[in-house]
Amino acid sequence: MKPNMTVVLALTCAALAAAPLARAGVDDDVRTLQREWETIKYRKAESEQEKAFAALAETAAAVRTKYAGRAEPEIWYGIIVASYAGAKGGFGALSLAKDAKAALEHALQLDPKALSGSAYTSLGSLYYQVPGWPLGFGDDGKARQLLDQALALNPDGIDPNYFLGDYLYRHRDFDGARSALERALRAPARPDRPLADEGRRREIQALLAKLPAR
Repeated sequence: MKPNMTVVLALTCAALAAAPLARAGVDDDVRTLQREWETIKYRKAESEQEKAFAALAETAAAVRTKYAGRAEPEIWYGIIVASYAGAKGGFGALSLAKDAKAALEHALQLDPKALSGSAYTSLGSLYYQVPGWPLGFGDDGKARQLLDQALALNPDGIDPNYFLGDYLYRHRDFDGARSALERALRAPARPDRPLADEGRRREIQALLAKLPAR
């Protein structure tokens, strides 16, 4: 029995119409996570951030489940949980950092170029900020490799250049840090992320102020 072409065409058109809607759904949900993270990070007092990031991590977990197989929710889950770990601090934060690491690694498996390589940036920052063996998974060599991969995808981005600058500062490469941080300040503005740009630029200026005079 031949298929009814009218039905086939209708189903095909329905599938094609659903694809943009699905894309819009994940984009909208990811933008909501992004905006909430920015508000907590750059508008809330440090004393309030741990509780706020904990709640946002639960929301992010639901979003990543809703869009299983998409890299963007995995990236933002990793960023949010890593921020929760940073706000929490101490040994209790290590399990959160490992959870963030796993999510970011999964995002790289799904789509390493998603969000301009943000998984590389976030994972690299984890590797140089988490303690090394035997306490944690920290690894400065791995961190530098990941940050270089992030910059290969997004050479002018504010975030990869900032984190490279921070990494180099911690390794006392002050000239290299200054160069990376000044490059970060020249990054193009992100029209959809004014709060994040404003907050990151303050962090860059604060780090530049710590560098010894030439």
